[in-house]
Amino acid sequence: MPPAVISIAHLRKTYGATIAVDDVSLEVREGEIFGLIGPNGAGKTTTMECAQGSRAADGGVISVLGLDPQRDADALRQRIGVQHQEAHLQKRIKVWEAVDLWASLYKHTVDGDALLARLGLEGKRDTRFMNLSGGQKQRLFIALALIHEPTLVFLDELTTGLDPQARRAIWELVTDIRRRGATVFLTTHLMEEAERLCDRVAIIEHGRLIALGTPAELVRANCPVVRVVFTSESDGVAERMRRLPTAQAVVSQGSTHTISGEGDDFVTDVIHCIAGDGFRVSGFRTEIPTLEDVFLKLTGHGLRD
Repeated sequence: MPPAVISIAHLRKTYGATIAVDDVSLEVREGEIFGLIGPNGAGKTTTMECAQGSRAADGGVISVLGLDPQRDADALRQRIGVQHQEAHLQKRIKVWEAVDLWASLYKHTVDGDALLARLGLEGKRDTRFMNLSGGQKQRLFIALALIHEPTLVFLDELTTGLDPQARRAIWELVTDIRRRGATVFLTTHLMEEAERLCDRVAIIEHGRLIALGTPAELVRANCPVVRVVFTSESDGVAERMRRLPTAQAVVSQGSTHTISGEGDDFVTDVIHCIAGDGFRVSGFRTEIPTLEDVFLKLTGHGLRD
């Protein structure tokens, strides 16, 4: 198992009477994309800021790359990349000026123009920040986080507000960061994003971790039931499906049949049954649970409630 580059034990952070983070413990392993997921206000950003060293914890122990984020802040800053929010950039600053400004903060940096080209911003070098699109701004934030070639990158709600095309372009950039050897710790409230990007995720709700594992592990442990839905005018479909040993429920509405079951052989059993009995079907599809289903089951509400 790869070593941990971030180790958080019993983290606690309060703001007055409000408990933002309550006894959170987790590890981020070298070379992985780790996602801290949950709704807005769950404590994601506070946890990340404590790990970065930009916010002091009220309790617990944090180690990042073997350093204490508070005591060793200067040394840690040279080794981590942090995605900066829009408020940190002046509206009229040009792209190249922002890159040069951030490069001046570090001892060792990569070539700024080459980095902009890698992120598809070479044509926007002289463009002012206020004239960039949402996706271009996010790519610039990534450039600023990578200018010193960090070994660990923090990304906080990177694709919020972007259209689907821009979001997928950012996802490709994040996976490229990992391919180049860096570890990524990100926060998101978008479950599809977490499933597409993350090797492991931790779900946080009201400041407490409620689940941790790979997306597949969390789905398998909490929502193992898969549904197969298809349309067939053939006689006896529902009765035959109910005799499948892996089928747990069969619901038929007219000619549309929904069969629920679990186990590695369930979908295969349904297909073999259809083929063996000669049923003519259309619109065959499987409905596999997602991380959002896991969150709904564990919390009793959806992310947007």
